[in-house]
Formats: sequence, C-alpha cells, structure tokens
Amino acid sequence: MLLKKRFEQETASGVHIAKGTLTFQGVRLTVHCFAIDGVLIDTGAASLVSEFANFFKSLDIDQVVITHFHEDHTGCAAFLQNERQLPIYMNEIMIEYCNKQADYPMYRKFFWGNRPPFQAKPIAKTFSTRRAIWDVIHTPGHAVDHLAFLNRETGQLFTGDLYCLEKTKVVLREESVPTLIESLRKVLTYDFNEMFCAHAGYIKDGRTALQRKLNYLQELQGKIIDLYEQGATLKQIQSILFSKKYPITYLSFGEWSSSHIVRSVIEEYHMKKISE
Repeated sequence: MLLKKRFEQETASGVHIAKGTLTFQGVRLTVHCFAIDGVLIDTGAASLVSEFANFFKSLDIDQVVITHFHEDHTGCAAFLQNERQLPIYMNEIMIEYCNKQADYPMYRKFFWGNRPPFQAKPIAKTFSTRRAIWDVIHTPGHAVDHLAFLNRETGQLFTGDLYCLEKTKVVLREESVPTLIESLRKVLTYDFNEMFCAHAGYIKDGRTALQRKLNYLQELQGKIIDLYEQGATLKQIQSILFSKKYPITYLSFGEWSSSHIVRSVIEEYHMKKISE
C-alpha cells in the first residue's frame, strides 16, 4: 500500500491519547485526539477510522467537542455519532458545512479520507464535564472556527492546530499569520501549563512553547514588513526568508506554502495603512 498507517496510544497526566500517523513519499502527517473526564476532543481522520475504532470503543465518554472543521479533526465524527450516539459540539460557524459531505482537494482525501456528514450542536462559551468547567476560547488564524479548550480544574489546554510546531514554515492558503498572533496572545492570558496539541501531542510546558511560537511569528512578521518597506516583492521576501522547499507544497499544488505567510502579513499591513 502506498500510504503507510500507524496507530499508537498512551496516557499522559490522566489524558487518554490516540495518535495516528500517515506517511507517503517523504510527507509524514500525524493527528491526535484526546479523552479526559468523559469528553473526547477531536475525532481524527476518516482514513484512520479502523485504527481509531477500538480506542473509541474503550472510552467512557458522554460527549465530543471539536476544535475546528478540518477533516483530520472531524473525520470520525460520523462514526462516533452512529456507533455511540454521542452529542458533538463545535463552533456554530461551520456546523452547516459539516452537515454535508466535505469538499476539499484530492491530495487531502488521499491522506485523510472522505469526511462523512455529521450533525453537531453549537458550543457555548463554557461547557461542563463530570468534574470540571471548561473555557471555550475562539482562536482563529488557522481556521475561521478554531477553538481551544481549557480545563479549569486541571489547567490543561487543548489547542487543536494553534501550535503544531514552534517555527511555522508553511501554512494553508486561507490562514492568517496576524490573526494567529492575536489568538496566541489571547490564549496566553489564561492560566494553564500543560498543552495537548492535535499534531505535536502532549507538551508538558505548553505555556513556554506557545510563547516561543508567538515570539517567532512576531519576529517573522517584523522581518516581512521591513523587507516589504524596502521594496522587496512577495516572491523576493519568500526566497529570502524561506529558502528551503517542502514536499507538502508540491503535493498540495501550493495550497500549503510559505508564500501564504508572507501574503497574509502584507495584506494585514495594507489594511492597517488604509485605516490610519
């Protein structure tokens, strides 16, 4: 089989963690979902439903919450709804989209599979589990509906795709680095330490990791603006700051690219100039 799959599970600080890994021609993608105190956070990808099924069946959970609508986070939602009749909650912005068969590029379907329709309910500003109250934090940038979830009782933060890695080199076409910076600033005002990232997994000192990512993006934003003000074009800035080429850029036909980082910063720069 061209696409190699691997499934692992572990427990860290009372959180049950499922990890699925997909590998194809130098591209390695990983996704996690997490369960604690009767709630499952994200559902993994449809292409991994066979690998995740036993994990899901072993869980003592009452509900599912979704960080955002992307197919690697919602791919097994329909399975959980059909098999367990569990209520699913997410940002209402993309509920209607998730009610229908997902439409996204073929390379993403190759990796993550076809996300079946599912029915979700709007999530409130907080939600309750068996022993805790959780804050629901709107953190757009990666996706318009993106949420992070903070367990007030344990101080554990579940960040979806807010973190992923410290030094971002490529982003999706619709992502906004300035918006992501604001979301990082927002989430760092909350009281937490441990972080559970949908792609990086468990990070013990999550606050420090998120602060480093914020520092990196702010510095990167400053460099892009400086070069642009000196007269450099988008392509020139990309060449200067992101000389390395990544397989995902070619595989995705440019949907993932460092050029989107540069463009999003320059677009925000122009918007601020117009409003001044």
